[in-house]
Amino acid sequence: MADFPANLQYSREHEWVDDSTPAVVGITSVAADALGDVVYLELPEVGATIEAGSVVGEIESTKSVSELYSPVSGTVVEVNQTAVDDPALVNSDPFGTGWLFKVEVTGTGELLDAEGYAAFAG
Repeated sequence: MADFPANLQYSREHEWVDDSTPAVVGITSVAADALGDVVYLELPEVGATIEAGSVVGEIESTKSVSELYSPVSGTVVEVNQTAVDDPALVNSDPFGTGWLFKVEVTGTGELLDAEGYAAFAG
């Protein structure tokens, strides 16, 4: 079973969010592994208002294009330009330098703790 950082919460769409202010959002190692080599990121724009559970971007890999869902509602305050410029960071460090965007959170969707996500992701 993969290890998932206990300080994060997870969506059933395989995104994670931390509890910082602003909150950091990324995709899990499960999603990164399933996607294969990530080659392009389309992230929400700074200033965009996003809703938990809604599509906020796309992740393109050598295998497919997948929609990116937000685990929280709020306003996007930063995107990870380093990951946009080097999408492979999402594969090599999905819980670290491969984060995707930061958001001032106004609400959350249905989130799982690390143990619940590990059971879900199996």
